[in-house]
Amino acid sequence: YICFPMPDEGIYMTTTKDPFGKWSKPVNIRPGAGWIDPCPFWDDDGKAYLVAGVAKSRIGYKSVLHMVEMQPDGMGLIGEEVKIFDGNENDQVTIEGPKMYKRNGWYYIFAPAGGVKTGWQTVLRSKNPFGPYEYKVVMRQGDSPVNGPHQGAWVDTVTGQDWFLHFQDVYAGGRIVHLQPMHWENDWPIIGINKPGNDYGEPVMEYTKPDIGKSNSYPVCEPDTSDDFTSDKLGMQWQWNANYKKEWYDLENGQLILHAQAADPKTQLCDISNLLLQKWPAPEFSITTCLHLEEMKDGDVAGLVSLGGCYTALAVQKINGKMSLQQRTGNWTKDDEVRTGLGEWNSDVIYIQMKVEKETYRTFYVGTTEENLQPVGQMVEATPGRWVGVKDGLFAINEQGMEGGLVAADYFVYQEL
Repeated sequence: YICFPMPDEGIYMTTTKDPFGKWSKPVNIRPGAGWIDPCPFWDDDGKAYLVAGVAKSRIGYKSVLHMVEMQPDGMGLIGEEVKIFDGNENDQVTIEGPKMYKRNGWYYIFAPAGGVKTGWQTVLRSKNPFGPYEYKVVMRQGDSPVNGPHQGAWVDTVTGQDWFLHFQDVYAGGRIVHLQPMHWENDWPIIGINKPGNDYGEPVMEYTKPDIGKSNSYPVCEPDTSDDFTSDKLGMQWQWNANYKKEWYDLENGQLILHAQAADPKTQLCDISNLLLQKWPAPEFSITTCLHLEEMKDGDVAGLVSLGGCYTALAVQKINGKMSLQQRTGNWTKDDEVRTGLGEWNSDVIYIQMKVEKETYRTFYVGTTEENLQPVGQMVEATPGRWVGVKDGLFAINEQGMEGGLVAADYFVYQEL
């Protein structure tokens, strides 16, 4: 089952027997604007329920959770919607993102409150799905470096251990995931480690791995960041800026081929569809890429882009057969983009590097080899944007309304500083 909100249309449900196969056509089980963060729950007796939060921008108020009975097949709702908790009346402002569970006869709703940057994790409990619910704060930042620790899910292992996955807002970098130990005291969960005298937990930065009942000798692994483009498909770290089309790129002979797509020159770079991007992997790092430019056509623009609330890119533009360097910088909330000319470029190959320092400052370097890189353009501060954190990557567009050429990338290499 996937239950998802469309804030203006309602709550939808779709199902499948094979998550990698065909899903059913989504059904709007709760038409109307305002409900968000739905969580379906199936009880021991076969009854089903739906708990959800609200979006003030659509419904006029916030910090409220609602409960309603759901058809056992998940394809509709039954009966009246009930307001089960109002965070405005309980010092739990911005309570949202509910997750519902049952344990020892108690119904639990795990819900974050206080906002993403400075909030905490709250848990409600009741003997009845419709309440009344009592509540308790079960995790706070405390003395830890993890601000706003909340908004996640309780998971358990086959060996009886309890754990909690949650996120941390790290400004421009977006939201990173933490795993916390969890235990129970008096039928209340405590997430993280509770210090003497505290009835809530604080996040830990290092802890024994979960016991999953098998060998715990799994190798340490992490998502790929660098890419030498020798595979026959893009790595899982890559994301297009919009639903991609197969004609946007090819992988050939150890290179990524980007075909320049038509783009209106008035369109901000952050709104271009065929940006190939990936998330920041660390607080401080460099990216280095090598681009071959000999098959660019007039009107083509290609280079390295760093998105976010404030975005910037270092690019090569070809006009009347001549190539020049430029830096494009703008803010996605405003209809503006500054294009700064940085002089001619007289080589068919360009090495571009971008360094990120102190989780914020982005600086470009260019050269005809990786050994002679020189600083270029303006340093641009990274700011949050669209809840997803900054993404960096490559692009190729044509702004003259004609069929564009292509650029070929040899590699895209991350290195922590």
